[in-house]
Amino acid sequence: MKDNIIKSKSFLFAIRIIKLYKYLSEEKREFVLSKQMLRSGTAIGALIRESEHAESKADFIHKLSISLKEANETEYWLMLLKETNYISQKEFDSINSDVIELLKLLISIIKTSKNKIMNN
Repeated sequence: MKDNIIKSKSFLFAIRIIKLYKYLSEEKREFVLSKQMLRSGTAIGALIRESEHAESKADFIHKLSISLKEANETEYWLMLLKETNYISQKEFDSINSDVIELLKLLISIIKTSKNKIMNN
């Protein structure tokens, strides 16, 4: 993976997650859900970066599949934070649209990569 859209979007998303975590812990005094969100939300980009140096196409797909799971988990924590009124609907909509975009990109890359393996 060269410097690309998913790499930059996942990095910018991680920055948003870190800022949201700081807000939730400092302003709302919420530590449990926000810590889970921080871990999964920053893992997305870390795994995408790891996939750049995958040992094989299968390893590449595996790392991105784990990143996909982390993105899905992050969406879950964001939904919980919204439903428990730690973040507003507007805040949720803003950051959730980013995680949905990452989910779609990851699904597309994984499917394309699997198809290339099957067709070789």
